[in-house]
Amino acid sequence: MSRRTLLYILVGMAMMLTSCQERVVYSHYESTPIKGWERNDTLSFDIPSIQKGGYFEEVLGLRINGEYPFMGLSLVVKQTVLPSQETRTDTLAYQLVDDWGHAKGKGINHYQYLMPLTTLKLNEGESLHVTIHHCMKREILPGILDVGVQLSRQVTAGVETKKDEKKEGEAPQ
Repeated sequence: MSRRTLLYILVGMAMMLTSCQERVVYSHYESTPIKGWERNDTLSFDIPSIQKGGYFEEVLGLRINGEYPFMGLSLVVKQTVLPSQETRTDTLAYQLVDDWGHAKGKGINHYQYLMPLTTLKLNEGESLHVTIHHCMKREILPGILDVGVQLSRQVTAGVETKKDEKKEGEAPQ
């Protein structure tokens, strides 16, 4: 392989990596207390106003260690779109450990999970307020280190999706 071909491949890979990062419009984690995450300890995330409207994929991030005592986790996620005050509340259950006791997350002693939450349509200038708390039977959950939210622009085959762009009252095609 010639040096020129190798250079083109490297430049192409760099462009792909850069374009993937541009899709992420928000990514933030909040740490939980060292003694454990209490049921009434709600984590809040304020996603600033969107510069360009469209469809966005929302993902929850979770980091745990070996002290987490359960195979699964139940969370309540409340989202409010601002300024419209449109609210959505979801109760989610995730299996973190398989039936053989192996963590489904990535890592060795600390595990990272990325769990799809929803796809949202946000208009230019809208922002999002997200709150998360656990709804497990145990009051304090040890072993949960961080909880996060990531919002990424939805892209299909390298092109932004164009869902629901027909005018109101227009018949579907």
